[in-house]
Amino acid sequence: MRLTRDQIGAITQNLLHALVREGTLSTDEPGAVIDRLVEVITEDLAVEDKLNLEVREIMEKYRDEIGRGDIDYQEMFRKIKAKLARERKIIF
Repeated sequence: MRLTRDQIGAITQNLLHALVREGTLSTDEPGAVIDRLVEVITEDLAVEDKLNLEVREIMEKYRDEIGRGDIDYQEMFRKIKAKLARERKIIF
């Protein structure tokens, strides 16, 4: 899922306000908390984007088989991504 920085900011702002209302979280600097959450989420999404790019590069080796229908692209993509994520201890 692709999110803009503004969308991530809106989501984190809503999350922070909900946690403060519930009494789960307290902060004197909500702006700083939101900024940090946006950074963390953006970095996490960048890791997934990088992994997806690497999977696409690996899949290039199988372009002919995919074109002939011998290999299902989506299934192969998911399997390769899951394998790389396990090896690198990336959680999605």
